[in-house]
Amino acid sequence: MLAEGLLGCVGRNTVTGMISATGQQFKDWSAAYRLFQGDRMDTEKLLSIIRKNVADAVSANEQEIYAHMDDTLLRKSGKKVAGAKWMRDPLGPPFQTNLVWGQRFIQLSLSLCPRMGMVQATSVPVDLHHCPSALRPKKNSPKEEHDLFRETQKKTKLSIIGSQRISALRKGLDCDGHSEKSLVMSVDGSYTNETVLKKLDRNVILIGRIRKDCKLHEAPDNAQIKAKGRKLVYGKELPTPEEIRQSDKYEWQDIKAWAAGKVHTFQVKTLEPVRWRKSGPMNLRLVVIRPVGYRLTKKSKMLYRDPAYLICTSTELSLEKLLQAYLWRWGIEVNFRDQKTLLGCGQAQVRKEIPCSKVPQFITAVYSMLLVSASKAKITELPRPKWYIKKSSQRTTTQDLINQFKAISWTDSVRINFSDFVAMEQKQQSAKNNPIHSLSNLFYARN
Repeated sequence: MLAEGLLGCVGRNTVTGMISATGQQFKDWSAAYRLFQGDRMDTEKLLSIIRKNVADAVSANEQEIYAHMDDTLLRKSGKKVAGAKWMRDPLGPPFQTNLVWGQRFIQLSLSLCPRMGMVQATSVPVDLHHCPSALRPKKNSPKEEHDLFRETQKKTKLSIIGSQRISALRKGLDCDGHSEKSLVMSVDGSYTNETVLKKLDRNVILIGRIRKDCKLHEAPDNAQIKAKGRKLVYGKELPTPEEIRQSDKYEWQDIKAWAAGKVHTFQVKTLEPVRWRKSGPMNLRLVVIRPVGYRLTKKSKMLYRDPAYLICTSTELSLEKLLQAYLWRWGIEVNFRDQKTLLGCGQAQVRKEIPCSKVPQFITAVYSMLLVSASKAKITELPRPKWYIKKSSQRTTTQDLINQFKAISWTDSVRINFSDFVAMEQKQQSAKNNPIHSLSNLFYARN
């Protein structure tokens, strides 16, 4: 009932908003709040079912399952909300550090696509974990409290929790019967560090960004060393990724991959095997991606994006798969946008520790079920507004899915034939009482 209210709500997506959207506002509302306390709802079980469905949708011929991980900030206003604190605003300008009050979460999404290739993949969230920071004690507190704070602070670092969530996802896929498939995890630079790299589970491949001045080394050739003692771990120091990009010694390769709605040709440089002190005795592959040119308008000058420097913990993964897997990572940013702006993740007015974790997880689970259901079902789309660009390969957005859900669930109530929806608007242009206005207000909300 709450899931239906979440998708049908036209106001703020609070718990009371979900109740009112299903017509339960005149009944006992406390039951809905108790649902998110204690063990009444197992949100992790809901997400595990979604994870299995997405993993099962991957073709049996594919040897990899592609996942992405990132952290996000849910803004809050109450100063007594569990886990909320002052954090840096990621949307602030680069010349000024702004602080906002909110909670932090780590999310993992799986790419839903029938096969690996130059195709559009849908990122489906399968894990959302609340990561509250340790509370700093007062200056005059006993020494034991300060020592406990330092120990708790080490355990609540995002990189440590991120490593634990990757391990939990790998174990979950093994339980789902996909132990033979490799898990390819794409992360940003905040998780490409020693904490994550040295704790990767078996059959996990990590693709992450590194600094342009990162110090890399060649793999040592211990066969030529006859001296006694410990074998070398790092060989001769290599040029930095930025120097490799600017050097003519390394050739550019043309790799095609799907991004931004079409197939693009990317120029990359690759070097393998390399060693990095943050990863220890592990052979890595370095990939340098040349900046992609673009124009704001047809007549404007050519602009360029920043280059990207990636490392991969597997030297056997093909360059085409590596590049496409990292480009698919943008889907998790789309997930964050949809969860916050369309489904109101973080708008619920709850303060206790367990509801502050379970309500966002429930909203994320409903969002994921919507995406998985849309990939399996054939739904007749609502006529798109006139200002939409007509493209044959246009993907169905989350807002389109929500509007279609409202239309399907309210068809019997409004008694309208949606196949003749546009024609009815034209027929009743001269009518004094036009019911189409109210219908458009409901079905095309937030467009």
